[in-house]
Amino acid sequence: MNFYRRKFAFLIGASFLSSLLPKAWAQKIADTYPNKPIRLLCPFAPAGGVDITARAIAQKLTEVWGQPVVVENKPGANGTIAVETAVRSAPDGYTLTMISSSHSVNVTLQSKQPYDLLKDLAPITQATSQPYVLVINPALPVKSVAELMAYSKSTGKTLTYGSSGVGGFSHLAGGLFGLLSNTNVMHVPYKGGSLAMNDVISGQIDMLFSTILQSHGHIETGRLNAIAVTTTQRSSSLPNVPTMQEAGVKGYEITGWYGVTAPAGVPAPIINKLNKEMAKILKTPAMAERLAIDGAVAVGSTPQEFTQFIRSEVFKWRKVIKDLQITV
Repeated sequence: MNFYRRKFAFLIGASFLSSLLPKAWAQKIADTYPNKPIRLLCPFAPAGGVDITARAIAQKLTEVWGQPVVVENKPGANGTIAVETAVRSAPDGYTLTMISSSHSVNVTLQSKQPYDLLKDLAPITQATSQPYVLVINPALPVKSVAELMAYSKSTGKTLTYGSSGVGGFSHLAGGLFGLLSNTNVMHVPYKGGSLAMNDVISGQIDMLFSTILQSHGHIETGRLNAIAVTTTQRSSSLPNVPTMQEAGVKGYEITGWYGVTAPAGVPAPIINKLNKEMAKILKTPAMAERLAIDGAVAVGSTPQEFTQFIRSEVFKWRKVIKDLQITV
């Protein structure tokens, strides 16, 4: 009996030690991380909001760790190319990728994605949150969302709104406005947001749901009128512009966001180390000032919070896309 008891105790002890080895190994790797340059992939072109955020984070991480964090722009396929590159990279923490609210839409619109957003990435932190802003041509005889809706109903006019393309956030924002306000709207897709912006300014179309980064200069010069932001809170960049809900469109909320992820399988201690430093960086006044260029505010959520947020965004946009009957 003593032999069997000793053998049982040995097996239990061995099993316990073997379960600790991977954790101990991962922690040891994290303690020396990073010991070489890190790639931070950006799914969109330089000078946009995602790129601005990525470079701000990369600069500060480089200063903190003394290892280069290099932003590499890989635009294309509405952000898919960069994420696919990251997913196919070694899960060692040396290839990271930005993602944005567009990726939560792609899950539904792109039926043959080369990765699973909810399974193939390890969320690190939601970096930012920012509104879109509804801008209209100044020639329209309205000064508010309520007047815009009344104008459409009284004249029988179908309001035309532009977007950067079918299935983009500006498309969804306009479609959701039409649904919730019971206003007749017609989507006019463009091959890029700047083309849509030009046609609102020239009066070829009536309105556009734009990023603040894209439209702020035109609002300041009077070439566009800003009549609402899409978040539930006003933007510090446009403090006098009401939210869509304040303007009378109940239930309306669209939040743009950017975040940082790694390939699935990166050891948890490395994810936690990245999260700790990024959250600290995002909370600094200097970062707040830099993000304000895009009308964004810092978030700095935990990996668990960001995971749940991504899932909720996928669910939300799946329903909206179905209601709007959008296909690409």
